[in-house]
Amino acid sequence: MGRRLAGKVALVTGAGGGIGAAICRRYAEEGAQVVVTDIDAARAAAVAAGIGGASLSLGCDAADPAQAEAAVAAAVARFGALHVLVNNAAAFTADATAETIPLAAWERTLAVNLTGPMLMSRFAIPAMRAAGGGSIIHMASQLGHVGREGRFWYCTAKAALIHMARCMAIDHAADGIRVNSLSPGPIATERTVARIGGPEAGLAFYGPLTLLGRQGRPEEIADAALFLAADESRYMTGADLLVDGGYTAR
Repeated sequence: MGRRLAGKVALVTGAGGGIGAAICRRYAEEGAQVVVTDIDAARAAAVAAGIGGASLSLGCDAADPAQAEAAVAAAVARFGALHVLVNNAAAFTADATAETIPLAAWERTLAVNLTGPMLMSRFAIPAMRAAGGGSIIHMASQLGHVGREGRFWYCTAKAALIHMARCMAIDHAADGIRVNSLSPGPIATERTVARIGGPEAGLAFYGPLTLLGRQGRPEEIADAALFLAADESRYMTGADLLVDGGYTAR
């Protein structure tokens, strides 16, 4: 196993499955102590159990200020510092237009996908400053770059998250804190597979939309998240890393 994150403490939101779980496992393999948070505490605990003693699991709704603050405080109390924050939690709703989306669904989408990363960052930044710097990674999407029918709510939130990373990078460069966004393309997670109707349907639907002719794997996004957390990306901030199989290339 590698040690590219040896001595680092990382907190990942929305880590109960799919991409978040893969990031937690990858970070732990590279020597990090990992705080696994998810709104579903049982799912977070299952991921942490697979990692072992170098992890802590917490139930956390990232859109709730008190829970966001408590998660960061727990990370520092348990491991002594915080160096990496991955804002991966996301909320989804049924396809809709501005005319048809329920207001509650719109508000929850913005709360989790946009306000959540801001809140987690608000409480993480002082801890990172005290630790001498760190890396914040906002999990965006290729749909933050291009539109998609019926998903304006998601595209809008992810586009805003990409720009949030740029602006936060400006604000906190002097603190030694790098802020980047990571934009996966179509990834074969449980949620995506269920939405489309199975692995074969997912390949048939998403394959033609990418240059590589397939969906990505959570582990491939975890590798990108490792790069943004590790010293290899120390000269990278205010950027968006697209890992989309060429989805946005045409």
